[in-house]
Amino acid sequence: MITVASPRSPRISPSSACPKPARPSQPSVLPCVSIPFRGFQSRVRARSFFRRFCAKKDSADELFEGFSVLPSDIPWENSDVWSICAAYFFVLHVPLSFGGLSVIAQILHEPNLDPLTMVVSITVLQVTEYVGVSTLLHFNAKPQYDVCRFFHAKWFLGGRNCITASIVGIGTLIGLVFLTSIVADMLVGPKDVNDPILQKILLDSPLSMTSCFFLYCLVTPLLEETVYRGFLLSSLSSTMKWWQAVIISSFVFSIGHFSAERGKQLINQTNYLVKCIC
Repeated sequence: MITVASPRSPRISPSSACPKPARPSQPSVLPCVSIPFRGFQSRVRARSFFRRFCAKKDSADELFEGFSVLPSDIPWENSDVWSICAAYFFVLHVPLSFGGLSVIAQILHEPNLDPLTMVVSITVLQVTEYVGVSTLLHFNAKPQYDVCRFFHAKWFLGGRNCITASIVGIGTLIGLVFLTSIVADMLVGPKDVNDPILQKILLDSPLSMTSCFFLYCLVTPLLEETVYRGFLLSSLSSTMKWWQAVIISSFVFSIGHFSAERGKQLINQTNYLVKCIC
């Protein structure tokens, strides 16, 4: 008996029977996804940094705002602040400062005042200006406010002793004056007093010197503190941040003390400093 071997069917592997589809290449897809993702990360970091910066700025603003003890409630209307300031300048300050001595010289029939009469006349003019600005502030205040109590409260604040602060401020100012005088003597050399009227008053007699000290160390500072810090700075700080009020009131103070002679001195000193630096 002859047996015939049946042919075996070829084995087919699963991999060859069901071939897997080819995967697309990844490098062509990754750049399109990674670039927007990196941009999103950078935007998130920028926003977080901006938030941290704003938080630090707000904390710094709160610290600076807490430093100020200026009152937020003032006896004058906010809309009347600049009109009162203009009335003081053009009705009291400019006429008395620039024409007061001429009027006194005509009343006394003396074209040239002696130093003692001059310093006494300036003191009378400053006191008149102080009485005038006090009256102006009193009649323009709100009915329910007492201007005298307002200024009295500024000197006796519960959180800060203004007398101690004034002593420290005057001491610092005197130290800065001596320091700048020493530096000016080293750079420029000693010079005489630029104001000839003040030089004449200081060299006239001890009484003239005492009157000059009373004028420039008591009467004038009292007048300027009442106008520029007591009224203007307090009024401005009730509608804006205190450092903005300080800058604006300081600018107005500088305008009130500006003159042609001082402007010429400022230009000459600026030119000299520029030449020294260059």
